[in-house]
Amino acid sequence: MTASGAAPPYSATSVELMRLPGGREESDRVAVEEPLEIRIEGRPVAVTMRTPGHDEELALGFCLSEAIPATGAAPPADLPVNTVEVDAPGFDPAAAERRFYTSSSCGVCGKGALEAVAVEAPRVESDLRVPFGLLAGLPERLRAAQPAFAATGGLHATGAFSPGAELLCLREDVGRHNAMDKVLGWAFLEGRLPLAQAILCVSGRLSFELVQKAAVAGCPVLVAVGAPSSLAVELAADRGLTLCGFARDGRLNVYTEPWRVLT
Repeated sequence: MTASGAAPPYSATSVELMRLPGGREESDRVAVEEPLEIRIEGRPVAVTMRTPGHDEELALGFCLSEAIPATGAAPPADLPVNTVEVDAPGFDPAAAERRFYTSSSCGVCGKGALEAVAVEAPRVESDLRVPFGLLAGLPERLRAAQPAFAATGGLHATGAFSPGAELLCLREDVGRHNAMDKVLGWAFLEGRLPLAQAILCVSGRLSFELVQKAAVAGCPVLVAVGAPSSLAVELAADRGLTLCGFARDGRLNVYTEPWRVLT
């Protein structure tokens, strides 16, 4: 299966290279990586390295994951490049700084990280159940719909799927967390949150942060082609998510809440 459509022009660029052995010089396509500054009330709150495109979604998804009460996002009035201004009535910069510090220290205290997510995200109570074969095939469907990855081989992806495996939204980015944030921002703008009747599929491994974002979005099933970390499994169990890894070649490992997977 191949990706349909061409890669967006802002997601890939040409570079010159030498291929060895042989020393042949030619051009190649690589993923674009540029900084994005996220502002609230004109104040910078975060800078992330991302692939341009869907920047408003990325900013909204980031705020959602960090429990910042965002209502919208747009380029600032002075139109600087690589900047998004977020509307967040009631935003408390001091609280955000404390939260960002805690997030950056997650590796120090797993218990503290779990407790922080519990404050931001209730347990997922969705009754969604999905056939095993459908879940095992999602990474292939995801890969087939990645035009920028097909052009560069250097981008992660997150896809939101319906219970029947219809692709609702796909976003690509050099950062796996950014790709997830873009999908969550899309869901916010489309009025689809919580994602109680949806499945999220990611192209790489399952980190704590990806599970956290799925939990905040209220998504009951998270699937990946790669492996989960120990804290990702612990958080998924704590928040009631069904966590599936190594989804490839008709196989699937289910680490938490296996009752949602029909065999």
